[in-house]
Amino acid sequence: MANFNDTSTFYDAFAEDYQFWYRDWDTELEREGLNLRRFLRPHNVQTVLDASCGPGTQAIALAQRGYEVTAADPSPGLLERARSNADQYGVEDRITFVESDFQNLHNCCNTGAFDAVISKGNSIPHLLYDEQIEETLLIFHELLRPGGLVLIGMRDFETLLMDRLRFWPGRVHDEPGEQIITFDVWDWDDGPPITVTVNSFIVRGSGNTYRATKHPVVFRALTAEEVEVVISEVGFHSFQAERDRWEMVMTAIKE
Repeated sequence: MANFNDTSTFYDAFAEDYQFWYRDWDTELEREGLNLRRFLRPHNVQTVLDASCGPGTQAIALAQRGYEVTAADPSPGLLERARSNADQYGVEDRITFVESDFQNLHNCCNTGAFDAVISKGNSIPHLLYDEQIEETLLIFHELLRPGGLVLIGMRDFETLLMDRLRFWPGRVHDEPGEQIITFDVWDWDDGPPITVTVNSFIVRGSGNTYRATKHPVVFRALTAEEVEVVISEVGFHSFQAERDRWEMVMTAIKE
């Protein structure tokens, strides 16, 4: 088995500043909740595993709409931020938090326990090698009940690969006493597999004095077509994919 891509340093640092990559987090919660419910409602979903919960964007949005959520993440910093956010929004009693990466989910979650397993926020492309992707999707399959739904959200790399984007604009926030600016610089590597190091910058300052901090993290340039092949091989059917802003959102059903 190839070595796993260690993302903990990046996301533990990101936990402190995640909100600055959003225009408005309350708006993002509302949008995510409505969009996810659109996918989940036709499948009679009540229990959801958010396998890469980050700061809790999807988990909190789902809990606000009455779903019973288990939220997992390997980053202690992000998981603590997600707990704090859940408490702030009054849904901590509807979310069970577990510290786990994809490969260890079966050690902390029961087989067949969930109506849906979701992973958004471009988390699956942190898996750089085919066998890691297959292992993860097999675990998702194992944790779902028969007829359960898997939902994956990730960058539309098929489009990005054509242009080899180098710069991704972020946000500008005017905070008390300082301005905060975020953006990404992308460095591509032809591999194989093709990967991109995303260097996330956060710039703080006022007047003529600003300071920048860079946080790099690596993604595989994984396409929806590649995901569809593996999803079908591990026992899912009815694969569908659609673009939603910067994401490809993919769903499939467990046999």
